[in-house]
Amino acid sequence: MIQVLDKSFEVFLSRDEILTEVASLAKKISSEFEGKDVIFIAVLNGSFMFASDFMKNVSIPCEISFVKMSSYMGMQSSGKVDELIGLGVDISGKSVIFLEDIVDTGVTIDKIVSLVDSHSPESTHICTLLYKPDAFEGINKPDYIGFSIPNKFVVGYGLDYNEKGRNLDAIYQLIEN
Repeated sequence: MIQVLDKSFEVFLSRDEILTEVASLAKKISSEFEGKDVIFIAVLNGSFMFASDFMKNVSIPCEISFVKMSSYMGMQSSGKVDELIGLGVDISGKSVIFLEDIVDTGVTIDKIVSLVDSHSPESTHICTLLYKPDAFEGINKPDYIGFSIPNKFVVGYGLDYNEKGRNLDAIYQLIEN
Protein backbone atom coordinates (compact mmCIF):
# COMPACT_ATOMS: atom_id res chain seq x y z
CA MET A 1 0.00 0.00 0.00
CA ILE A 2 1.13 3.55 -0.72
CA GLN A 3 -0.17 6.98 0.15
CA VAL A 4 -0.52 9.73 -2.46
CA LEU A 5 -1.69 12.95 -0.86
CA ASP A 6 -4.88 12.04 1.04
CA LYS A 7 -5.60 8.72 -0.74
CA SER A 8 -4.40 5.14 -0.23
CA PHE A 9 -3.55 2.90 -3.18
CA GLU A 10 -2.59 -0.75 -3.66
CA VAL A 11 -0.54 -2.36 -6.44
CA PHE A 12 -2.70 -3.10 -9.49
CA LEU A 13 -0.05 -3.78 -12.18
CA SER A 14 3.58 -4.46 -11.32
CA ARG A 15 6.52 -2.88 -13.09
CA ASP A 16 7.37 -6.22 -14.73
CA GLU A 17 3.81 -6.75 -15.99
CA ILE A 18 3.81 -3.25 -17.47
CA LEU A 19 7.22 -3.57 -19.16
CA THR A 20 6.32 -6.96 -20.66
CA GLU A 21 3.11 -5.58 -22.15
CA VAL A 22 4.78 -2.38 -23.41
CA ALA A 23 7.42 -4.46 -25.22
CA SER A 24 4.69 -6.64 -26.74
CA LEU A 25 2.77 -3.60 -28.02
CA ALA A 26 5.95 -2.11 -29.55
CA LYS A 27 6.82 -5.40 -31.25
CA LYS A 28 3.32 -5.76 -32.72
CA ILE A 29 3.21 -2.19 -34.02
CA SER A 30 6.77 -2.46 -35.40
CA SER A 31 5.71 -5.53 -37.35
CA GLU A 32 2.46 -4.03 -38.65
CA PHE A 33 4.01 -0.70 -39.71
CA GLU A 34 7.23 -2.00 -41.28
CA GLY A 35 8.06 0.08 -44.36
CA LYS A 36 5.68 2.94 -43.49
CA ASP A 37 6.50 6.54 -42.60
CA VAL A 38 5.55 6.47 -38.91
CA ILE A 39 5.35 9.21 -36.32
CA PHE A 40 4.40 8.47 -32.74
CA ILE A 41 2.66 11.27 -30.88
CA ALA A 42 2.89 10.89 -27.12
CA VAL A 43 0.18 12.62 -25.11
CA LEU A 44 1.74 14.39 -22.14
CA ASN A 45 2.03 14.46 -19.21
CA GLY A 46 0.76 10.99 -18.43
CA SER A 47 2.32 9.02 -21.26
CA PHE A 48 5.93 10.02 -20.68
CA MET A 49 6.96 6.75 -18.99
CA PHE A 50 4.93 4.62 -21.40
CA ALA A 51 6.32 6.47 -24.43
CA SER A 52 9.89 6.17 -23.20
CA ASP A 53 9.70 2.42 -22.55
CA PHE A 54 7.68 1.87 -25.74
CA MET A 55 10.21 3.68 -27.96
CA LYS A 56 13.06 1.58 -26.53
CA ASN A 57 11.29 -1.47 -27.99
CA VAL A 58 10.31 -0.08 -31.42
CA SER A 59 12.37 -1.65 -34.20
CA ILE A 60 11.28 0.43 -37.21
CA PRO A 61 12.56 3.83 -38.35
CA CYS A 62 10.21 6.43 -36.89
CA GLU A 63 9.78 9.87 -35.36
CA ILE A 64 8.24 10.94 -32.08
CA SER A 65 6.54 14.18 -31.12
CA PHE A 66 4.46 15.30 -28.16
CA VAL A 67 1.19 17.06 -27.47
CA LYS A 68 -0.06 18.13 -24.09
CA MET A 69 -3.76 18.08 -23.34
CA SER A 70 -5.71 18.54 -20.14
CA SER A 71 -9.08 17.10 -19.13
CA TYR A 72 -8.68 16.06 -15.48
CA MET A 73 -9.36 17.85 -12.23
CA GLY A 74 -8.38 15.72 -9.24
CA MET A 75 -9.82 12.24 -9.78
CA GLN A 76 -12.53 13.19 -12.29
CA SER A 77 -12.46 14.00 -15.97
CA SER A 78 -13.55 17.61 -16.38
CA GLY A 79 -15.29 16.71 -19.65
CA LYS A 80 -13.55 19.68 -21.30
CA VAL A 81 -10.30 19.28 -23.19
CA ASP A 82 -7.90 22.18 -23.67
CA GLU A 83 -4.99 22.04 -26.08
CA LEU A 84 -1.94 23.16 -24.13
CA ILE A 85 1.00 22.36 -26.40
CA GLY A 86 0.24 21.80 -30.06
CA LEU A 87 1.76 19.69 -32.74
CA GLY A 88 4.97 21.18 -34.10
CA VAL A 89 5.89 18.73 -36.88
CA ASP A 90 4.63 17.95 -40.37
CA ILE A 91 2.50 14.80 -40.26
CA SER A 92 0.97 14.96 -43.73
CA GLY A 93 1.12 11.57 -45.44
CA LYS A 94 2.46 9.83 -42.33
CA SER A 95 1.05 7.02 -40.24
CA VAL A 96 0.32 8.71 -36.93
CA ILE A 97 0.20 6.52 -33.84
CA PHE A 98 -0.89 8.20 -30.62
CA LEU A 99 0.66 6.92 -27.41
CA GLU A 100 -1.73 7.40 -24.50
CA ASP A 101 -1.31 6.38 -20.89
CA ILE A 102 -5.04 5.79 -20.42
CA VAL A 103 -8.23 6.06 -22.44
CA ASP A 104 -11.29 6.26 -20.25
CA THR A 105 -14.12 8.53 -21.46
CA GLY A 106 -12.39 9.07 -24.81
CA VAL A 107 -12.91 12.85 -24.76
CA THR A 108 -9.19 13.67 -24.86
CA ILE A 109 -8.25 11.26 -27.65
CA ASP A 110 -11.27 12.32 -29.75
CA LYS A 111 -10.13 15.95 -29.51
CA ILE A 112 -6.55 15.05 -30.43
CA VAL A 113 -7.63 12.94 -33.42
CA SER A 114 -9.88 15.75 -34.69
CA LEU A 115 -7.03 18.27 -34.39
CA VAL A 116 -4.55 16.00 -36.18
CA ASP A 117 -6.95 14.97 -38.97
CA SER A 118 -6.81 18.52 -40.32
CA HIS A 119 -3.06 17.99 -41.00
CA SER A 120 -3.70 15.22 -43.60
CA PRO A 121 -2.03 12.19 -42.05
CA GLU A 122 -1.99 8.97 -44.09
CA SER A 123 -3.71 7.24 -41.15
CA THR A 124 -4.26 7.62 -37.42
CA HIS A 125 -4.09 4.89 -34.79
CA ILE A 126 -4.35 4.86 -31.01
CA CYS A 127 -2.10 2.83 -28.73
CA THR A 128 -2.93 3.02 -25.05
CA LEU A 129 -1.40 1.32 -22.07
CA LEU A 130 -4.71 1.32 -20.17
CA TYR A 131 -8.29 1.28 -21.46
CA LYS A 132 -11.47 1.57 -19.38
CA PRO A 133 -14.19 0.10 -21.64
CA ASP A 134 -16.92 0.75 -19.04
CA ALA A 135 -16.11 4.48 -19.00
CA PHE A 136 -15.64 4.91 -22.76
CA GLU A 137 -18.12 7.26 -24.46
CA GLY A 138 -15.94 8.41 -27.34
CA ILE A 139 -15.77 7.88 -31.07
CA ASN A 140 -12.15 6.75 -31.55
CA LYS A 141 -11.57 3.44 -29.76
CA PRO A 142 -7.97 2.39 -29.21
CA ASP A 143 -6.46 0.16 -31.89
CA TYR A 144 -3.80 -1.24 -29.54
CA ILE A 145 -4.53 -1.85 -25.86
CA GLY A 146 -2.07 -2.92 -23.19
CA PHE A 147 -4.57 -3.62 -20.41
CA SER A 148 -8.36 -3.29 -20.25
CA ILE A 149 -9.12 -2.28 -16.68
CA PRO A 150 -12.21 -1.62 -14.55
CA ASN A 151 -13.48 1.93 -14.15
CA LYS A 152 -11.42 2.56 -11.00
CA PHE A 153 -8.97 5.36 -10.28
CA VAL A 154 -5.32 4.47 -10.86
CA VAL A 155 -2.02 6.25 -10.29
CA GLY A 156 1.65 5.64 -11.12
CA TYR A 157 3.78 4.99 -14.22
CA GLY A 158 2.97 8.50 -15.46
CA LEU A 159 -0.61 8.65 -14.18
CA ASP A 160 -1.23 11.16 -11.42
CA TYR A 161 -3.50 12.19 -8.61
CA ASN A 162 -3.39 16.00 -8.49
CA GLU A 163 0.04 15.90 -10.21
CA LYS A 164 1.51 13.49 -7.62
CA GLY A 165 2.46 9.83 -8.09
CA ARG A 166 3.60 9.98 -11.73
CA ASN A 167 7.07 8.75 -10.70
CA LEU A 168 5.87 5.41 -9.30
CA ASP A 169 7.17 2.48 -11.37
CA ALA A 170 4.01 0.37 -10.95
CA ILE A 171 0.32 1.20 -11.36
CA TYR A 172 -1.71 1.47 -8.18
CA GLN A 173 -5.48 1.34 -7.74
CA LEU A 174 -7.39 3.47 -5.24
CA ILE A 175 -8.42 1.65 -2.10
CA GLU A 176 -12.02 2.59 -1.57
CA ASN A 177 -13.24 2.66 2.00
